[in-house]
Amino acid sequence: MKLPRRNFLRLAAGAAALPAVSCIAWAQAYPSRPVRIMVGFPPGGPADILARLIGQRLSERLGQPFIVENRAGAQGQIATEAVAHAPADGHTLLLVVPGNGIAHVLNDKLNFNFIQDTAPVAGISNGPLVMEVNSATPVHTVPEFIAYTKARPGKVNFASPGIGSTIQLCGELFKIMTGVNMVHVPYRGNAPALTDLIAGQVQVMFADTPSSIEHVKTGKLRALAVTTAERSEILPGVPTVGEFLPGFQASNWFGIAAPRNTPPEIIGKLNKEINAALAEPDIKARLADLGAAPLAGSPADFGRFIAAEAEKWSKVIRAANIKVD
Repeated sequence: MKLPRRNFLRLAAGAAALPAVSCIAWAQAYPSRPVRIMVGFPPGGPADILARLIGQRLSERLGQPFIVENRAGAQGQIATEAVAHAPADGHTLLLVVPGNGIAHVLNDKLNFNFIQDTAPVAGISNGPLVMEVNSATPVHTVPEFIAYTKARPGKVNFASPGIGSTIQLCGELFKIMTGVNMVHVPYRGNAPALTDLIAGQVQVMFADTPSSIEHVKTGKLRALAVTTAERSEILPGVPTVGEFLPGFQASNWFGIAAPRNTPPEIIGKLNKEINAALAEPDIKARLADLGAAPLAGSPADFGRFIAAEAEKWSKVIRAANIKVD
């Protein structure tokens, strides 16, 4: 099934659902009550941290509370469904994660489609995943890991926080590009996956930076590479996977979306305020602490970014024959 790329980009431009004058008046009064930012994961994770960071700044700038509501479950799809079916008035927003754009490819039984049923508002951040191994694993570079795994087909396990997660897909892409035979071990979240990686129950994980950076710094885990096209400022001495596998690139990104048909004036107002917040030195510093950089731009920019990511990972999903119930 081809992704409805044109439809999604058209939504990014924001077709007005109301007459222009009333939309403008509505946008001027927006927000008229507290705004909910739906997060599809438990408190304390990267998505939750970023939602609260941006929510606090939007509250200060727009004069209404932006309240984070955690609706964990189904790899974020419970929260996504709530936003897809919410009134298109800008008072219910979604903290977007990479898995949103590919959910309909993983599970054709969903009664919503993120790409068709939401409109992109703004990007927030973009950062690397870290390819890291248990400190007892006798490899220190990506080529050494490839050789180690090829010598042990089917005996090296890679962890992820769940089937269909970006972390799993990153591992599957690595398998496709190298021909190694690794076994995927899914967990219910990052914390148990990292616990078993540290304990040596699994050998490798393409982990998100905020959850694992302290384990790398303390020597409990060994970082082999970062997955972005360029090296990360938070791990400057660690190479990229692409330095050994040209073309390999993956990132952990976040943003904000609204229900489809939210007036473009409201989307534009939110986009302006989010981009202004991302330009502030303290926000930039906080993102850098998390190993990420601002993902600023227009709603259309964010829409194109999501569509490109969804197209890329959909190919990996089909090649690896990944399905979730």
